[in-house]
Amino acid sequence: MQHPFKQLTIITLLSFGWATVATAQHDHGMMHDTMMQMQQPMQMPMSSSLSLSLPMNRNGSGTGWQPDSTPMFGTMHHFGPWMLMAHGDLFIRLNSQNFNNDGKRGDDQEVDAPNWAMLMLQRPTGRNGLLAFSGMFSLDRLTMGGEGYPLLFQTGESWKGAPLIDRQHPHDLVSGLSVSYSHRLSPQADVFAYFGYPGEPALGPVAFMHRGSAWGNPDATLGHHWQDATHIVFGVATLGLRVGIFKLEASSFTGREPDEDRYNFDKPRFDSYSYRLSMNPGPRWALQISQGFLKSPEALHFDEDVWRTTASVSQSQPLVMGHYLLSSLLFGMNKTDDNRESSIGLETALLLDRWSFYARYEYLQKSGEELVLNGEAHHNYSIHALKPGVAFRFASIYKTDLRLGAQATFHFIEDALQPVYGDSPMAAEVFLRFSPQQMRMGGM
Repeated sequence: MQHPFKQLTIITLLSFGWATVATAQHDHGMMHDTMMQMQQPMQMPMSSSLSLSLPMNRNGSGTGWQPDSTPMFGTMHHFGPWMLMAHGDLFIRLNSQNFNNDGKRGDDQEVDAPNWAMLMLQRPTGRNGLLAFSGMFSLDRLTMGGEGYPLLFQTGESWKGAPLIDRQHPHDLVSGLSVSYSHRLSPQADVFAYFGYPGEPALGPVAFMHRGSAWGNPDATLGHHWQDATHIVFGVATLGLRVGIFKLEASSFTGREPDEDRYNFDKPRFDSYSYRLSMNPGPRWALQISQGFLKSPEALHFDEDVWRTTASVSQSQPLVMGHYLLSSLLFGMNKTDDNRESSIGLETALLLDRWSFYARYEYLQKSGEELVLNGEAHHNYSIHALKPGVAFRFASIYKTDLRLGAQATFHFIEDALQPVYGDSPMAAEVFLRFSPQQMRMGGM
């Protein structure tokens, strides 16, 4: 773990860097007319990165779909036929886990700074072709150290050869580099190809940091490695077909999760596969069901393969005056030769003018092996977590919103876990958030 003062110095420099970049951003583009023109923020008349016939609001992560009415946050720039969009997030926070049980697991208090930035570049090719590039980057390794940030009951990946328990691993410096090409067969049909190194296969819902319903929440989901952890894999190729409201896609990808070196490019293996069926029955809904075979995803369990099954339903409900209610119901299950573990998540975010409110409930089954509990390797423990939060936008500078926020987490666990975690463990965070403004008429 880095020294807190060193972390704080890095975080401060990062926040100044964010503000410096923001000063160079300019407004570009025009907004298109909609039936809710007098009530809703107007979105850019640009297409999805995978279809000339779909709106950009549908873009999620990888090739995943969000509801068409999902609000967009970022800046947009045009260079001839090219369109560039940039967005991201930076949280500077004080994070205390299990503060009501001294001496138990997770009793950490530190300054950390989850962060990421994403660039998307696209242009039409001919009358029916669309070429798109994307890149995602994170300075997590600098701002949080190699073992990531404290997060009670979180598991997955490793640091210095030991499993990470009660911590969320940092993301790689280069978390995504992808290229895609789609071809419009008709207004109701497209075919596309996507390649990423790293990238995201057709497996799971839109990743938590890009999901509208998770907007404003600085924490990864506890069900991350049951639902959307494949949003960073080193080597993925996907082919897809959209017909009307449906999209069917299949991927070949590297099953192994990123290694402990967050600055390198891992070896591509293409030893795993997945398939996903998505459906957007209307502008406010996005549904998906997917399944994948992951070859040896965990380096510490190299002889263990995983079958992952996921399903999700997301809704984006526009309200008056540009306000939104965004919600998702998520399911994920991991099956190995020895065990089966499931996770369920329900999250929602209410976006008002200056205030935003969010909440996340999760139910998980985690084995004694997953939690590194001696003698209980194959027993599944039930964990419930409820996380409400609130943030207030107190300033907007150079198209960047600054918010002060706070959240709490209440855990409800089995009696058998209390000797390790204590009674009803709780967590609390306060944070300063830097994020792009919502795109509106006349600018972003």
